[in-house]
Amino acid sequence: MSVGAGHILGMGNPLLDISATVKPELLEKYGLKSNDAILAQDMHKPIYEEIVKDYEVEYIAGGATQNSIRVAQWMLGKEPATAYIGSVGKDEYADTLAKKASEGGTTVEYFKADVPTGTCAVLITGEDRSLVANISAAEKYDPKHLDEVAWKHVENAKIVYISGFFLTVSPPSINKVGKYCSENDTTFMMNLAAEFICQFFKDPLVEALKYCDIVFGNETEFAKFSEVMEFGTTDLHEIVKKTAALEKVSKKPRTVICTQGPLATIIFAEGESKEYPIITLTKEEIVDTNGAGDAWVGGFLAGLAKGKNIEECAKAAAYSAKTIIMRSGCTYPEESEFKF
Repeated sequence: MSVGAGHILGMGNPLLDISATVKPELLEKYGLKSNDAILAQDMHKPIYEEIVKDYEVEYIAGGATQNSIRVAQWMLGKEPATAYIGSVGKDEYADTLAKKASEGGTTVEYFKADVPTGTCAVLITGEDRSLVANISAAEKYDPKHLDEVAWKHVENAKIVYISGFFLTVSPPSINKVGKYCSENDTTFMMNLAAEFICQFFKDPLVEALKYCDIVFGNETEFAKFSEVMEFGTTDLHEIVKKTAALEKVSKKPRTVICTQGPLATIIFAEGESKEYPIITLTKEEIVDTNGAGDAWVGGFLAGLAKGKNIEECAKAAAYSAKTIIMRSGCTYPEESEFKF
């Protein structure tokens, strides 16, 4: 099955990742935890300049949704199958981000804000990573841009994916796109994104989930979601089932997907939850886990665009996640070897 231009659309917070392998003492200095993702507070702001000064850094097009879209594009090859909407600044970081994001074939449609482009410190310690996002321009997205410039991408898409992180920016934009998708048989998907989204943005999250055909998240995010929703269970199979049963606008059944790092992925679909294997790596093969979850989603999106079933999409997802884990940051070889 061929995939048309822009048939996969992402909308989110574009960030330029500043990635570095750092000493654990740096995390302690800024009160950070490994394998965590937070929004930068004032106390964290000096960290960006510090890692550029004290460590060897790599600049990578980042932001959770943009990562997934880039990986989906890579999995599908050179045809321009993906598009991405978000907000950047009017600076060199924006130019670098656009170049990095579009080099694989993704069409980027950025709104240009009058503040610096968002950045994310990717702090790698061993196999783990800690993300500190200063979303800056990313949170300045103007809904008029969606209406006046980017809506053509929504109308062209067959699959739309938005990370829960965008709930910190423009819930009305998410709901407008979700409503359109539900009325036009376009598959609409979201990711829980982080524990703090479930905890502090519960109401806009639940509102947006009404439009979602597929919901992604990892084990800690679904555990927090279960807590704030008062599901009364810590069993992930029960949590994804209860999430699937939440109010939904369209009659299309909801699929719920819970990744678990090195453990099998739990997917609730067609009335039951099943586990799907990931690809096991040795300790020596793991470079860092940054972007692994984003990559899993990207592979799944590619499989979905190809018309594959859940099992085949999960295999594509496992392959893309495995590939990214074996490299530094959310990067990949020139070509994917996966065969759909």
